[in-house]
Amino acid sequence: MKPIITLGETTTPDGSKFTLQTHDGDFFLRLNGLQLMSSISTLSERVLADVACPDKIANLAGRVLIGGLGLGFSLKRVLELSGTAAEVVVAELLPEVVAWNREFLEDLNGHLLDDPRVDVYVGDVYDCIRRAAEGKDEKWDAILLDTDNGPTALVQPQNHRLYGRNGSAMIMDSLRPGGRVAFWAATEEAGFEKRLKRDGFITERHAIKAHDRGKKAIHRVYVGVKPYPAQTTP
Repeated sequence: MKPIITLGETTTPDGSKFTLQTHDGDFFLRLNGLQLMSSISTLSERVLADVACPDKIANLAGRVLIGGLGLGFSLKRVLELSGTAAEVVVAELLPEVVAWNREFLEDLNGHLLDDPRVDVYVGDVYDCIRRAAEGKDEKWDAILLDTDNGPTALVQPQNHRLYGRNGSAMIMDSLRPGGRVAFWAATEEAGFEKRLKRDGFITERHAIKAHDRGKKAIHRVYVGVKPYPAQTTP
């Protein structure tokens, strides 16, 4: 039996152990021993990009923010969808994850970090959203948030500020009209779509299988669309 090899290990801001491991040619990201992502089950990460970046965004010179690099599968799909003039910012809280992608995962998706359309921000995705909301940076056409296992299943405690009323208002202000925010969730998040509607978003909910050959839709992606301003009659 082939062994599980730990390629890298670091500590998150709240003191949790975060590791990159490989087994039989596949890669896994684990938090305190629990698997967060793998190179085997990537369908929902790809669908996250599909629903956040439909043709009307992807075919333009869109400005896209990805919260969480992980193993790079959402980034890969965004770049497949995006034109040559797109700007894609990947916000990754842990510098080690960026380093692992360059060192151990270059042949997987790590080489995509050198795509001229990509800018890597090592820090909290919250800061990228806040700066756009405050007018310090350009507004986003699409935001992909894969920082947690869902709005109530947080990987880092400080991420709660993304999911409440204040977080929704900030995200709304950071988007261009027609812009989209997509939240990845490991499972159904009761009431979350209703909260997005309450906060002014047009909503979508997508049920997704864990992998292409899966029989049951396990994961969820929740989408909030910023409405266009209402037209007034002179």
